[in-house]
Amino acid sequence: MSFMDKLKGMIKGHESQADKGIDKGGDYIDQRTGDKYQKQVDTAQDKARDEFGTRQDPGNPPRT
Repeated sequence: MSFMDKLKGMIKGHESQADKGIDKGGDYIDQRTGDKYQKQVDTAQDKARDEFGTRQDPGNPPRT
């Protein structure tokens, strides 16, 4: 079992908390970098949500 599989197993059932953590981490990075890399951070957040299946509404991403 890979590390990613273990993470996915731990997240299962706690998708909303994981989604909040992804948002909080991205906001922290944006704050520390003065939004200089906001586009890249948003892309990374989207990829993390896709990987872990935490996106609440796939048709309407929370950040644009």
